[in-house]
Amino acid sequence: MKALLLLAALPLCAQVSNDRLLKALGEPGNWLMYSGNYMSWRYSGLNQITTENVKGLKVKWLYQARTTEKFESTPLVVDGVMYLTRPENEVVALDAATGRVYWTYVHRNPERTFNCCGKVNRGVAIAGNRLFMNTLDMHIIAIDAKGGRELWKTKMYDHEAAGGYAAPGAPLVVKDKVIVGMAGGERGVSGFLDAYDVETGKRAWRFHTIPQPGEANFGTWAGDSWKTGGASTWNSGAYDPDLNLVYWGTSNPWPDYNGDFRKGDNLYSCSVIALDAETGKLRWFYQFTPHDLHDWDATQVPVLFNGDYQGKPRKLMAWPNRNGFYYLLDRATGEFLLAKSFVRQTWVRGFDAKGRPDVIPGNEPTPEGNTTTFPGVDGAANWMSHSYSPITKLLYTFARDERRVFTKDQPPHPTTAPDAANTGRSFRRRPRFAPEESWGQVMALDPLTGEARWTHKVVSPPWSGVMSTAGGLVFTATLEGVVMALDAKSGERLWHFLGNDRVYSSPISFFAGGKQLVSVPVGDVLITFGLD
Repeated sequence: MKALLLLAALPLCAQVSNDRLLKALGEPGNWLMYSGNYMSWRYSGLNQITTENVKGLKVKWLYQARTTEKFESTPLVVDGVMYLTRPENEVVALDAATGRVYWTYVHRNPERTFNCCGKVNRGVAIAGNRLFMNTLDMHIIAIDAKGGRELWKTKMYDHEAAGGYAAPGAPLVVKDKVIVGMAGGERGVSGFLDAYDVETGKRAWRFHTIPQPGEANFGTWAGDSWKTGGASTWNSGAYDPDLNLVYWGTSNPWPDYNGDFRKGDNLYSCSVIALDAETGKLRWFYQFTPHDLHDWDATQVPVLFNGDYQGKPRKLMAWPNRNGFYYLLDRATGEFLLAKSFVRQTWVRGFDAKGRPDVIPGNEPTPEGNTTTFPGVDGAANWMSHSYSPITKLLYTFARDERRVFTKDQPPHPTTAPDAANTGRSFRRRPRFAPEESWGQVMALDPLTGEARWTHKVVSPPWSGVMSTAGGLVFTATLEGVVMALDAKSGERLWHFLGNDRVYSSPISFFAGGKQLVSVPVGDVLITFGLD
């Protein structure tokens, strides 16, 4: 199941302690976790590249992944070494200054895996001298960061069970645990979030994202629909060390566009859950879209920040959601503070004091396929990363403004029988575009109000995330492969590079060879930019 190609020995292998992860913002030359830091800011404190000199950015080195799959990886950079995943489940260690390969680790998946949207992997986590990777056949693997040797491998779940499970997301290390999610919400699985011991691979806890019999909120699923309700956890999360809470988003309920067999709110689908990092116990939750009928996953990565809200200092959570609304929550208590649309939306009149949406009738999918709704199935903000800048105090997001036509298909009655659940894809017709213009746009939002400070339109809807820097820039890329740098204060485009292929990932920045560099996958090539 594995192969190891050692091209050159690492000159050193640094230990990434828990203290280093906690203080990741103080190491702007490194990129120590998927979102840059536990607050998930996607922010680089480097300022060598600025609004004044960004026009001088040039390609410094390339790494060819040689894949036909979507290249969605976010690399880690630790003391001059880059750790990158490429499809399906390979880890590559590179010299961050030159792109030279040190070693490659390969996990070979079985011929049949149950990946929704490509055989992708979004990245690794690191603790001590160990890297951690999720796999499409539902393993979590620990790999020696110096030589690429497999240290342990734990099977999380039978990947062929029910409709089929997979694990494409990047793990999150919290203290002595590596926290991992799973996918399969479009196939009738039963979602969960796991934590494993970083030393042994033994499972520490599991939280079921669909309440089990005897648990609170079990009655939010009609009949036996809870057994195949989806609510997967396929992206990454955030962590507040002071509260010792892990925050994670959950996916759509199953079936996606037909709620006849799953009447009720369908908790905890389309929600954010706040879990005790030690025990996995639920502290609070908030559901963005009760009884979702439009595949509006809430698997966006939470963004945490502190600020004064209505004259009171708060620990806050910012969340541009797939359903078209920007949400502000108190992350200590889960209290709903505000929701404001940041793209066109036609499904909600407003919200009550606890944040429950007042849904406009007539937006439900129909068998005739004559229901058009804003936003579309891909949502206002999908899984791609947002960014928060402590300098501008703005939240940056790539958003979609589009309408789709939704069709209600007739699924089989939900059942735990694998053969029946496997039919989940046979009736799931993807909503088609409505005959109306559709835009992608980079947006700067005031996170305390949800008001847009500026908007930068692009031709096609986005699949790339964003990154802000201390140099006053916002880096992102378009589906056509245009990598660009915007002025963080105004949204003006200051630099671009024509990559001429799809971008499905988020940029990072780091320090190597005495220079600040910026890397982003374009097509199947990781391109790294820098100044002369």
